[in-house]
Order: sequence, then C-alpha cells, then structure tokens
Amino acid sequence: MRIKDGNYLFTLFLMIFFTLFAQASKAETIITKWNDAALEAIRVTHPGPPIVARALAITHTCMFDAWTAYDKNAKGTQLDNHLRRPENEHTMANKSKAVSYAAHRCLSDLFPSQTSSFDSLMNTLGYNPNDNSTDLNTPTGIGNVAAAAVLEFRHQDGSNQKGELNGGAPYSDYTGYVPVNTPTAIVDPNRWQPLQIGANIQSFIAPHWGKVKPYALKSGSQYRKKIPPPANYTTDAERYRIQAQQVVDYAANLTDEKKVIAEYWADGPSSELPPGHWTLFATHVSERDSHNIDQDVKMFFALTNAIFDASIVSWDAKRYFDYVRPVTAIHFLFAGQQIPSWQGLIDGANWKPYQAESVVTPPFPEYFSGHSIFSAAGAETLKLITQSDHFGHKVVIHAGSSRVEPGEVPAKDLTLYWATFSDAADEAGISRRYGGIHFIDGDLNARSFGRVVAQNAWKKTVKYFNDKKYAVKDETKNED
Repeated sequence: MRIKDGNYLFTLFLMIFFTLFAQASKAETIITKWNDAALEAIRVTHPGPPIVARALAITHTCMFDAWTAYDKNAKGTQLDNHLRRPENEHTMANKSKAVSYAAHRCLSDLFPSQTSSFDSLMNTLGYNPNDNSTDLNTPTGIGNVAAAAVLEFRHQDGSNQKGELNGGAPYSDYTGYVPVNTPTAIVDPNRWQPLQIGANIQSFIAPHWGKVKPYALKSGSQYRKKIPPPANYTTDAERYRIQAQQVVDYAANLTDEKKVIAEYWADGPSSELPPGHWTLFATHVSERDSHNIDQDVKMFFALTNAIFDASIVSWDAKRYFDYVRPVTAIHFLFAGQQIPSWQGLIDGANWKPYQAESVVTPPFPEYFSGHSIFSAAGAETLKLITQSDHFGHKVVIHAGSSRVEPGEVPAKDLTLYWATFSDAADEAGISRRYGGIHFIDGDLNARSFGRVVAQNAWKKTVKYFNDKKYAVKDETKNED
C-alpha cells in the first residue's frame, strides 16, 4: 500500500525524533564521564572499600564546589559562596570546564599513578591538563581553586592518605591494631582471624578509619552505643551457633540464582567495590531520567558523601567489635564433623564460602557489613534525591560466567532485576549471607544504620543545595 506523502513525512519525523530522544537519554554528562574515570582508576589501583568511598566523595565534592560558582543558590563545602560568578556566566560551557579542572586536579592527587589517563580525558574534552591557573574570573581558576580547598581540608582528615601519620604507606594504620587470632590458631572465636591466601596473609584494611573526619556525622563512633553487639560465643553460644548454622545452610542450598546474586555483588561490577557500584547505579538514573549537569552534580555529591559516612560508621564498628567472620566460626564449631556445603559433604574444618579462590573472605572483621551499609545508604540517598524509590534496572548474567564455578553457573542466562532502589540494597545485603561472608545480624543491622546515616547526610546536603525543591523537615536530630 502506498503511503501518502504527509503520512510518510510525519512517520519519518517520528522515527528521527525518537531516535534522537533515545540517544539523548543515553548521553553522558561531564559528571558521569569523570565518575567513569575515577572508577577506572579504582579498578587499576585496587584500594580498599572505605578508601574508595572517600575518593569518590572527594571527587564529587570538588566538582560540586566548582559548579556552585555557576549556580544562583548552591554553596560550596569549603568556600561557601565566595566563588560565585555573575549570572550571565552560568553557562553549560563554564560549568563543564570548571568541574573538569576540579576533577582532574582531585583525581591526580588521589590516584597519582593514573594521572596520564586523567590528562588524556582533559585533552579529549579540549582542555589543557597543565593549566594550573587560579584566576577566579575563569572556569579554569574556579575548578583549580575549589579542588585545592577540598584537598587541603581532606589531607588532614585522619585517613592518612599520604602516610605521614606513621611514616608509612598511604592509608596505613597508625593506631597499632594487632589481630588476636593468627592464620593457624583461633585464640578467641569471637574475634577476627586473618587468613593466609596463597603466599599472602591478610592484613586489616584501614583499622583506623573510624577516626576519619566524616561528612555529616559528628564522629565515626556517633552511633556506636546504639549498635547491638554481635553474638558472643562465651555468653550466648546458642545464638552464635544458630547464625553460623544459617550460613552453612545457605551455602548447602544455593540455587543458580542465589549463586549469581552472591557473585554479582561480591565486588561490584568490574571490581569498583560497593561504593563504586552505587555510582554506576546513579549513572543509570542519570541516563534514565536524561539528567543535565546540574542534576548529576547534585545527585553524585549527595550519594558519595552519604556512602563515605557509611564507610566510617562501618569501619568504626569493625574495629570496635573486631568480630569473627563466618569462615572462622564454622571452622571452630564444626571441625571434625561432616557438614553440607556447596561442594558437597565436607569436614567443617575445610568449609569455604561461595567466593573466588583469590578472595575467600575480605581482609577485615565481619561486624558489620560494608556491603549492606553502603547499599542501604546509597539506596536511601537515591530515593531522597529522585523523590522516589523507583529504580527499574536489570543486568543479565550470562551462562557459565561464574568465577567460582566457571562454565557451569549459571546453567543459562539469568536476569537480576530491581524494581526499587530498596530492592537492590536488600539484595546486596543478603548476597553476603548467600556468599558466606556475613551473618544475619551483620547484614540487617548494617542496613538499618545505612538508612540512618543517609538521612543524616541528606540534611547537610540540602543546606549546600540551598534549593527549596529539596527542603526537608528537621524531624530528627543528630544522635550522640
């Protein structure tokens, strides 16, 4: 049938319109480009989870502070509104240039070994990576000055980024932590045991992290008195055994779906670790909702700082409780007994979590879960910034792609779908129980405090936004 010219042109117009709309909806903003650059640096350099959380928060704070110079209302975290430029300069070009210089200076400081890749991105964007101008009449100067102020503040935050607090390596411990247990001896079944993996003995990553200056919290120990203690073998042996038995039962009854869930969330996609994982989810939201630079700079700033505070609360608890991992508790309880596992019946002394051989279990204490608190804080923040719990995201895990059982799991392509941010956070939390990494209390209590930490951070964030759209009622106060 012949299509009339009018109908044909209208149909062609619709095709072009929807094609352009689809392309636009997938377009990157300058914020997501720099976030991708940060994630790639994380993949290459492999810092620990709390260090990743801090790095992403600093990066997005530097970009946010530079961006505020070209917004009518927002205030920077270090220089308040002193960088504000005249409204006629509030252009997309100036915003993009300012945040790029801020991101470049920040990331080069955080990941000096990756500076060449950040230089390359600057060149691709048409900016000179060697321009260190501090002229506040220019976006270049705005970006450099904003980042310098944030970095100066953060270099003294107790993270030991430069290693100066103990004359040691970057981010190294300066508090004198020594584990009670050894790789070969369980001296105290309530305490963390470093494992020997290959030729390497685990060392607690960042046991000093509870001392790091937070974003919105009063201190890393702010909620410590409200955190219920984990099960103690000496005083509550039954609860200790029940939680360990639950992990054994999970591992013995893993379906393909549960195995996929355990692996997908193990490190985050491509090893960005959980804090980076949630910025990938934010990138999906940016694409889904066709964000501009203003929306993205606010979303990533809010998200990463909430997760940064979550890292401090979690690591403060990990150091304070110094609690045993399931693998150690199960070895202690069931050595010499035949117990079911994902590998069949085995001696309890040989039980292993459903993890890759190179991981086994993370190099820091169990209580409470970093994955759970990061994810709960991330989900809560995305709910607050988008004013909805709707997520609508999925990933397809291809048949045989498992690192634990390559070629076998999953037996066929399997899709993980999250209708809401809360669904994703809950799945992230329980994944660690499926994988044999955490007990139930370590998961659920961390989720609860993750939401509290996010709500606390949000109150401070909206003050920086200074935008009535995000106004919140101060119904609760910071807790000591």
